[in-house]
Amino acid sequence: MIAMTSTDDSQGVPEDVAALRSAVNRAIAGTTLLTCYAETVAQTPDVVAHRWLAGGEWRSRTYRQVYEQVQDATLGLAAIGFKPGEFAAVWSRNASAATVADYAIMHARGVPVFVYPTIAAEQAADILAHCEATVVLVEPEFLPVLDSIRASLPRLHALVILDEGGAGDSGNAGDSGEVRVLSWQSLLGFGRAAAKADPGAFERSWRQVTLDDLATLIYTSGTTGRSKGVMISHRNVRYQQGASQVATPREATVGEDGVDTIVSYLPMAHVTGRTLDHWGPMTRPTTLAYCPDQLKLFEIAAQVHPTFVMGIPRVWEKLHAALRGALPDVSPAAVRALPEAVRQAVLTRIGLDRCRFAASGSAPIDPEIVEFFRALGVPLTEGWGMSELSNAATIAPPEAARSGAVGKPFPGMEIRIADDGEVLVRGPLVMGGYYKDPELTATTIDDGGWLHTGDIGEFDEAGYLKIIDRKKELIITSGGKNISPALVEYELQRHPLIGQALAVGDRRNYLTALLVLDPETAPAWAKAHGITASDLADLAVHPDVLAEIERGVAEANSHLARPEQVRRFTVLPAEWTTQTGELTPSLKRRRRFIIDRYAKEIEELYG
Repeated sequence: MIAMTSTDDSQGVPEDVAALRSAVNRAIAGTTLLTCYAETVAQTPDVVAHRWLAGGEWRSRTYRQVYEQVQDATLGLAAIGFKPGEFAAVWSRNASAATVADYAIMHARGVPVFVYPTIAAEQAADILAHCEATVVLVEPEFLPVLDSIRASLPRLHALVILDEGGAGDSGNAGDSGEVRVLSWQSLLGFGRAAAKADPGAFERSWRQVTLDDLATLIYTSGTTGRSKGVMISHRNVRYQQGASQVATPREATVGEDGVDTIVSYLPMAHVTGRTLDHWGPMTRPTTLAYCPDQLKLFEIAAQVHPTFVMGIPRVWEKLHAALRGALPDVSPAAVRALPEAVRQAVLTRIGLDRCRFAASGSAPIDPEIVEFFRALGVPLTEGWGMSELSNAATIAPPEAARSGAVGKPFPGMEIRIADDGEVLVRGPLVMGGYYKDPELTATTIDDGGWLHTGDIGEFDEAGYLKIIDRKKELIITSGGKNISPALVEYELQRHPLIGQALAVGDRRNYLTALLVLDPETAPAWAKAHGITASDLADLAVHPDVLAEIERGVAEANSHLARPEQVRRFTVLPAEWTTQTGELTPSLKRRRRFIIDRYAKEIEELYG
């Protein structure tokens, strides 16, 4: 098993921070995710753990039933030759079997690595070869892509097809060196047979896992360069959970029945998805409702009524845009003035009537959107973190949220701002390093234990952290002005018709912008103004639409300093997506990719 040495050194740490850190460490001492999971199952065996739609009907499994599958899958992995310390990859959309696979790999004393479902073959090959995965558990839909890269994976010896109702084996793993292929049900069958032969094997396996063993590798989604494997230990995750309980007590999110309800839609390859949907339910009773299609989040939410919702700004922006047409006035003041019955009806319609805690992260969000949802009755707040920090490192409880800020450090964590504005973080949430890359690890975590995050930030007068931009993405104009593109893009995207924006101007003498129409708001606006258009491409060149966009750009410029103002813009014909390459699987913009793809349009703006 791969283990890491604890870096919890309190030398030089302020006394109050050290006291909080010690308290959290005492609370998690002697535990792992696996000991917590066993306790949760023992205490709440009949609570529904997993729900999913099949043929239009909801199906479910209790904690006891899921744990039985975890045991079978754990021993099944051992039966097909998976050894402690090895890496196993899961290539699947959000599904019960994928969660069980994650848990089983950990219980088998291995390290789970999730692959983004929509990842390109070349990226998948890089990740699977880098971690030397010996087993891949793959959803049938993604098997053709995996087959195309098998030759580049010499350590791979078994494929498990995640087909819940699948049949038996095909292929063998023997001296021939061929990759064995078997169904999910076959793997579980092997595990059941092993449990009968040795009833104590399962517990003997997972009881050997320690706090300093790796819980996962999280491969960064790669907005620039190749993905990096972030090493996250059980200690990292358990500290995150212990600190979260102090910062945002469980009572803030749990439902009336004492059980959390979460829609599982965030990619499992993303640290936030794993934190909320996999690791969290191991330590507290939670019903996961699976949503394999991210676009159907609120369709599923309307059926299951979650108590907690986490979304990137784009999720909240799209919901805000959809509600704009249903309410006469979406200003926070007008929403706040609505009768309580009307607000409750709206919340019930979108499935947020039971929501006790909602959060936004990964990018700036318009404060007016935050205030809109808070006025409606959704306790929306902001947090900040990254894979290298085991997910979040700051949060503001909903009752203490401040617009434009991402909260205060988690208990026991230190944050300071370097001379160049970079946010530095130190404490038990800092990763163990980048797998197989000590040089990059050494440049990212300095000798004092400070993680250099690459984000530019500042503290406000109340001690709340504000994130301004990514250090590498700052625009330096030909006149030497440092400009935050995120600030410019944020102001541009406040206009309802502008769904996406990218500011350009590095080494240029003025700023320009690439704009994309909002695919939901723009057609509705066009219809209301008597404009007939078949798609976004038609709207992108319509004079009336362009005139409205120009007004939006002028309004954005009125809130920006002169060097930050956009002089010229172009409206592109199609939305940016993960499929077309402009967005990462976690929906972050690939700035360099966009600039390269639209180089011709950019040059015309400067012509």
